Amino acid sequence: MRFLVTGGAGFIGAALANRLAAEGHEVRVLDDLSAGDPSRLHADVSFTRGDVNDIPKLWTLLQGVECVYHLAARVSVPESALYPREYNAVNVGGTVAVLEAMRDAGVRRVVFSSSGAVYGEQAQQPLHESMLPDPRSPYAVSKLAAEGYLRVMGIRWRIETVSLRIFNAYGPGQQLPAAHPPVIPSFLRHALRGGSIVVNGDGEQTRDYVYIDDVVAALVAAATADNVDQKVINIGSGVETSVNALIEAISAALGKPLTPLYVRNQDGGVSRMCADLRRAAELLGFTPKVSLAEGLALTLERDPRFAFAAR
Repeated sequence: MRFLVTGGAGFIGAALANRLAAEGHEVRVLDDLSAGDPSRLHADVSFTRGDVNDIPKLWTLLQGVECVYHLAARVSVPESALYPREYNAVNVGGTVAVLEAMRDAGVRRVVFSSSGAVYGEQAQQPLHESMLPDPRSPYAVSKLAAEGYLRVMGIRWRIETVSLRIFNAYGPGQQLPAAHPPVIPSFLRHALRGGSIVVNGDGEQTRDYVYIDDVVAALVAAATADNVDQKVINIGSGVETSVNALIEAISAALGKPLTPLYVRNQDGGVSRMCADLRRAAELLGFTPKVSLAEGLALTLERDPRFAFAAR
C-alpha cells in the first residue's frame, strides 16, 4: 500500500513509518520538525518537511495514497495550557486541513492518533469508549474536537475515519524536551544521572503506560481492518499503574534504589487512567504484548541515551 504519515518524524510516527517501510509499503512522511527528527527514518521512507496546514503540499503528497495516518500534533498537556491557540491551530486546524486535502485527492481512509486524555476525570475504571469525555486541558479539548471533525467530515465526504485513543506511549527514541518532558524518559534520565525524581502530588495518580511496539501494531491493524469506520478505539496496556509503582519498576529495571521528591502542592493531573481494550481486541485483534517491566528493559537496552549510562 501507499501511505502518508503526518508527524511521521516524531516518536510514534517514525516507529510507524519504519515498520510500514520494512513491510514493503511505500511511505511518505510530512513533518514540520518542531519535535521530529528525520534521521530516525528508514532510508526507504520519503520525507518532506512542511506544515500540516499547508493544503497544497498535502494535496501533492496525497496523490495515489490509499490511507493517511494523521499523527501531526502538539502533545504536551502542560504546554497546551500556556499556548492554547497554537494547540488549536495545529491539532484541530491541521486535522481539518488533512481532511480537506483527502477529499480533494480522493483518499478514502484516515487513521487518527487521538488520546486517552479526552476522558479526563471519570468515576469508573477502566475507561471505555462510550463514556462521556471530560477533557481537562486544551490538549485534550483539541483531540476531542479533532475527533468530532473526523466524524462529521467523514460522513459528509465519504471518508472512512478511525480514531485511536492512545494512552501513555513510551519506548526508545521518545523525545525529551527541556520543558514538560514525558514521564518515563524523564524519570529514567534523572535516575541514571543520580538526580531527584520529582513527583507532583502524592504519586498515587495512575496512568496506562503502553510500549511503542504495541501502539504501532494497533496503528498498522487499523489501516486495513473491517468495520472500523467512524469508530473510536482505545489503545493502551490495559494495566493501571501509579506513579509510585512506576518509580518502583524503574528502580527494579536499574537495580538501584530511587527516592522520589514529592511536591504535594502541585497538581498531579487526573486521578486515574486505565484503558478498556475490549473494542480494540474485537475490531483490531489487538492485545498488548509488552509488560511495563519488559518495556522499561527494552527502552534501556535500545535507546542510546540510556543504554550507555545503564551499563
